Amino acid sequence: MDLPYEHSRFLDRTLDYIKNDARMLGLAVAGSCITNTMDEFSDLDFVVVVSEAHYEQVMLERKQIASALGNLLVAFTGEHVGEPRLLICLYDHPLLHVDLKFVTRSDFQKRIEDPVILWERESVISDEFKKSSPIHPMPDLQWIEDRFWVWIHYMAVKLGRGELFEVIDCLTFIRAIALGPLSLVTHGQLPR
Repeated sequence: MDLPYEHSRFLDRTLDYIKNDARMLGLAVAGSCITNTMDEFSDLDFVVVVSEAHYEQVMLERKQIASALGNLLVAFTGEHVGEPRLLICLYDHPLLHVDLKFVTRSDFQKRIEDPVILWERESVISDEFKKSSPIHPMPDLQWIEDRFWVWIHYMAVKLGRGELFEVIDCLTFIRAIALGPLSLVTHGQLPR
């Protein structure tokens, strides 16, 4: 895996920490590392696999764990993106965005992608991969069709009133929810 220098240094520190914590069963990386599109502006998307027996304790300590990995500026959980297991972190020296998603081995039964395994204790991640395949949610065409023209009407009314920021918000929403995913699927890509 070809990573920018600072990302590679952070990954090495993270691996050292995870390997030395007996509660941890593995470390994988997702995001742009999977698609080989990582550059100096990318974040690191780690998946930290925790033993079931220690999961609750680790979830309570995840900010302390994040602090041990580098100069942590801020960290918050990912409920706003529908992922409460996620800890979104910003580090300094270097300034780096890192996502730490804490899961148990059984969480890999339902996944949208196969992250790259960086380290695992006794092949726990590899074994879970063999039990199931990733399934990425695809756009629901009928759901989009049922709503699309109402969205367009709503946007036209806002445009008629001169509420341009509302129009921009609506265009952004339609691109993210419908047009972007549909275009990607049409071209053989995942809808993200």
